[in-house]
Amino acid sequence: MNVPVSLPITTSTSEEVRRRLRGGEEIAFLDLREEAPFAQAHPLFAVNLPLGRIEERIAALVPRRTAPLVIYDNGEGRVGRALPVLAALGYRNVSLLDGGLEGWRQSGGEIFIDVNVPSKAFGELVEHVRHTPSLPAPELKERIARGDDLVILDARRFSEFNVMSIPGGRSVPGAELALRVRDLAPSPATTVVVNCAGRTRSIIGAQSLLNAGIPNPVFALRNGTIGWTLAGFDLARGASDRAGEPGAENIAKARAAAVELAAQTGVRGIDAAGLSALEADPARTLYKLDVRAPEDYESGHLEGFRSAPGGQLVQATDEWIGVRHGTIVLTDDDGVRARMTAHWLRQLGWREVYVLDDRSGLPSQRGPEPPILAGSLPEVETVAPLDFASEKGGDRLLIDLATSPEFRKGHVPGAMFAIRGDLSGHPRLTGAKDIVLTSPDGVAARIVAPEIAAATGARLLVIEGGTRAWVAAGLRVETGFDSAAALSEPIDVYKRPYEGTDNAAAAMQAYLDWEFGLVAQLDRDGTHGFFVYAPA
Repeated sequence: MNVPVSLPITTSTSEEVRRRLRGGEEIAFLDLREEAPFAQAHPLFAVNLPLGRIEERIAALVPRRTAPLVIYDNGEGRVGRALPVLAALGYRNVSLLDGGLEGWRQSGGEIFIDVNVPSKAFGELVEHVRHTPSLPAPELKERIARGDDLVILDARRFSEFNVMSIPGGRSVPGAELALRVRDLAPSPATTVVVNCAGRTRSIIGAQSLLNAGIPNPVFALRNGTIGWTLAGFDLARGASDRAGEPGAENIAKARAAAVELAAQTGVRGIDAAGLSALEADPARTLYKLDVRAPEDYESGHLEGFRSAPGGQLVQATDEWIGVRHGTIVLTDDDGVRARMTAHWLRQLGWREVYVLDDRSGLPSQRGPEPPILAGSLPEVETVAPLDFASEKGGDRLLIDLATSPEFRKGHVPGAMFAIRGDLSGHPRLTGAKDIVLTSPDGVAARIVAPEIAAATGARLLVIEGGTRAWVAAGLRVETGFDSAAALSEPIDVYKRPYEGTDNAAAAMQAYLDWEFGLVAQLDRDGTHGFFVYAPA
């Protein structure tokens, strides 16, 4: 490994990591590979943080600079390159996993595939313990054809629902279900069917309603849109039906049930003074999250709170929280969504989960969540989109640091896709005199520019505002992905078998078969700390 000798290098054994996980100690267990290889094999609580995205993502995932980090790769040399980056950002409590991923495997550590695995495994455990009722796709199809009294509630993000959904379904993301279901199914005789793309959000969504004590018959759609597709049924495309605003009486009923659930599962309440005390604790990694829908967040939120819609937070906790056993504070403006989310996080093994109810006196702001960066952006030479578009000819390399799905959707004409970790020493950059970088908002391009300039000696320019500014200026973009022109293979994003409309039946069935085996894997792993709430 190419590691500066001035940096202290310590290692953590696999057993030490497992001991911290079992013992409730804070630990950020970070996999530095790209998402596709990460999805092929990793420990249960490993959080994917690709080497080239550290500066962009680590401040949100690991907000406390003294938190213990254990980093690893699979022999690609990424840990050596990450150490000086982490040190420069102020992360000094860093150790390397002894032997990397192979060392974990040889020590007897369980290996998991796919992404967001803790949440998916937990969903399977919930169904296993609570026997969450479910309907197979053919039975739901028959009930729809008969005109039965039922509602179909899609617990995914609206963007996923819009791509493909069960015909007649309505978008009600997971944290919204308990808040809105009484208005959507006012008669207790109405059957409520909750679906997602696969299994987890269907199970957790249905069980949320059962835990909340609604009087209706409640079912998860067995295997979600995958099960519907495998049964030979067509999905709707472009659906846009959302739930309306809940009535005051039903909000009160939902809040009463959520308060009881939160108390029974060990969720703690907190006020502004208590929040201030948590923030002042130097030994605590604190996550402050607003679990309302993104549009609610943008209309007004507490300063310092990130947007983490509750259903997704339960489904993909590791996308917001990088330190296992960190402290979580949730908030909303109705008393329901935060508590329903919190009662699941407690069952997912998070020991300290708080709900901030009294928001009075705390500063608020409007608008989308700003980028959370670990350091200030470097000063770089920029070029305005219109100026760059007007330049003709020249021997310039135009490199786009977007994710591969973003690149496919639209990129500056002539741009070449690249993963940052592949750029150092890349032969296409050798001898280049002018290199222009872009990324969706220009942030990644600005971060990378000094590194590439130092490595190549080329003049570096960054498109000001990135590709979004290019589009805002009314300039044309190209779509698709030209592998021959790319500087990297698109391994930065794992292709989910449950997203999109072009998935093979074999891949969907294999995904379901894998989910069915997760409970056994949890037993073998032994580090999860999950429990499943059941009313006395």
